[in-house]
Amino acid sequence: MNDDSTVQTQTAGTMIPVEFSTFMRNYQDMVYTTAARLVGNAAQAEDISQEVFLKAYDRYEMLQSSPTAGGWLKTVATNLSLNYLQRYRKRWRFFSELAPSDDDDSKAAPVEFSGGENFFSDMDSGERRAWIEQCLDQLPSHQRVPLVLFHFEELSYDDIAHRLGISLAKVKTDILRARAALAQLLTRQRTAHERFET
Repeated sequence: MNDDSTVQTQTAGTMIPVEFSTFMRNYQDMVYTTAARLVGNAAQAEDISQEVFLKAYDRYEMLQSSPTAGGWLKTVATNLSLNYLQRYRKRWRFFSELAPSDDDDSKAAPVEFSGGENFFSDMDSGERRAWIEQCLDQLPSHQRVPLVLFHFEELSYDDIAHRLGISLAKVKTDILRARAALAQLLTRQRTAHERFET
């Protein structure tokens, strides 16, 4: 018996093939990031990621040679994250609906960062991504979730409204407000960063 053919998982204590362990390593960042952006909680994102890979293990024969394995994993991570949020939807929906959703919000001007095109110019892509992720975590769920679904998961407004069980107008309003809030957070952090560096 070859000791290199299996590996013990940390949580379940079960033996899994080395190939699956490699498969997991190849996709773990993408799966975790997808979950973390949606749920805004590192511990919950880890639990969701683990659940995604348990499902992937059950379908590994199909996934190991599939060119769409990454897309499948991303879809499962998104669905599990949304399921988690739906369980707690009453809590975040309550806060979301406290603010009036007038139609004028959807006609507001696009968000502009102070400094224009040069706003991110002195950052590499990794630093920029970490910075945006940090600011996303500060948004309330009712804003972060539709924003992430629209910009990162590339779902349409209609799909987001359907999946979250809210009106189309509300999706548009929440995304618009989330963009504005994110721009403010980024601008504030940028100003603080510049003050620190000088």
